[in-house]
Amino acid sequence: MSGPRCPQCAQPCASPRLLPCLHSLCEPCLRRLGPPEGPPGAARPVLCPVCDAELSLPAGGVGQLPPDCLARSRGRAASGCDLCADGAAAGRCLTCGLRLCRFCCRAHRRQKKTASHAVTELESTKDCSQAGKPLLCPSHPTEELQLFCEQCDQPVCRDCVLGRHRQHPCDFASNVIHRHGDALRELLQSSQRHLDTLEDVLSQVDEMGGAVRSRAEAVAAEICLFARGYVKAIEEHRDRLLKQLEDLKVQKENLLHLQKAQLQQLLLDMRTGVEFTEHLLTSGSDVEILVSKGVVSSRLTQLNSVAYSTHPSVDDRIHFSPHERAGQCCGYEVFGAILNKVVDPARCTLHGEDLHSARQSQLSGFTLLCRDTAGERLGRGGEAVRVTITHRDKSHCAVKPTVCDNGDGTYCISYSPEEPGLYAVCVCVKGQHVQGSPFTLTVKPKFREHQGVFHCCTFCSSGGQKAARCACGGIMPGGYQGCGHGHKGHPGCHHWSCCGQVKESSECLCGPPSDTSQRSLLRTVAL
Repeated sequence: MSGPRCPQCAQPCASPRLLPCLHSLCEPCLRRLGPPEGPPGAARPVLCPVCDAELSLPAGGVGQLPPDCLARSRGRAASGCDLCADGAAAGRCLTCGLRLCRFCCRAHRRQKKTASHAVTELESTKDCSQAGKPLLCPSHPTEELQLFCEQCDQPVCRDCVLGRHRQHPCDFASNVIHRHGDALRELLQSSQRHLDTLEDVLSQVDEMGGAVRSRAEAVAAEICLFARGYVKAIEEHRDRLLKQLEDLKVQKENLLHLQKAQLQQLLLDMRTGVEFTEHLLTSGSDVEILVSKGVVSSRLTQLNSVAYSTHPSVDDRIHFSPHERAGQCCGYEVFGAILNKVVDPARCTLHGEDLHSARQSQLSGFTLLCRDTAGERLGRGGEAVRVTITHRDKSHCAVKPTVCDNGDGTYCISYSPEEPGLYAVCVCVKGQHVQGSPFTLTVKPKFREHQGVFHCCTFCSSGGQKAARCACGGIMPGGYQGCGHGHKGHPGCHHWSCCGQVKESSECLCGPPSDTSQRSLLRTVAL
């Protein structure tokens, strides 16, 4: 069996070194990895060719990476016995460091030169990994790494302890392995818990991937079913539109044929009458003319009284509106309709109470009713309606109206003027003014609320106060300054004390109180 191979060059590992991501490469590949060597003392960034992890080589170079001892052990275990190279290593000579198969172990003990050597059995995988040659110090190649420097956190040899690790706390590897091994085992347990979690999450991800694929297939089937139904609906709607178009064409052609036949017959009758009369007048004698005059006059009078249209009875106005809603077809909403009615701006009319008057800062509006050339109401929307409202005296003061298409041939135009005064209103359909456009809109100031009370008389509303007054002008004898039932000036019905208006839902005719006399009119409010 051959030893482990480098994952980069696929050759047997030569001096494998361990990267921080725990993947090992042979030293020649590591030296060729990444950008050229940087300045002395600077770390060199590289990418692991196995996992693409971003790493930094030590400032001292590749030689500062720890050797992959397990890879070396696997290489040595794979080569078998060092003596016969045929059997698997079953023991190790502690004196000469050779790996021996069972046959060579027995032969090693029987030979005179090696009979005194201590041979140990390899009972576990760990023993197999330790059965190879001892690890030698890279700084002192003849010395075995048997000690561990706590300060530098690395194995050292005896010469290292006497040298640059003289003042560092060091101990034999066999004494510190338990402590460092326990720390590694704790980290291992934590990592193993992450392994279980990650495997569970990966399983969930795989399940979710399957669910997503299944759901996507189901939705794809729904889409295909919907598309087939939609295509069928569109095809049926197409056939229905084509039949409607054919019927409309036949109807118009029949009307034209009928008109043509009537006109041809009238023309024939008219030509016969004209030719007969011309021949009678040019060739007949006086008596012959007088004899035939009655019949000829009656026929010509009858022909001249026949009414006929000077224009074709129908027009060629057939339009297709692709955006027109056409209702439901096979359970799907479809669009597209044949239109043989065309809007006529001159026949469109405006309606509404707020057409010519409005209030300042109050929402008002009117309605536009679209009609075709025959004066009939259009039962559809979609027309290009443009409305402008501009102050006559203040050109900068324009109102921005809102046009709402009701979809039935009517359009609601709403607006809220900010300034009182006269406005010019233009309503256009397809760039042409409608009937009554442009027109003048009068915007009145804000609605003035009543400041008094709506009462029957001042005497009742004030509780008999003599100083209470009313704007109706009525007075009572006995020093009363306000009005009373049946007395002089009383309007004979309920009215507002502030302005005398007899309509409860009305605008106050007087402004806000500004003097003592006006305030006295309002005393009934407080009372």
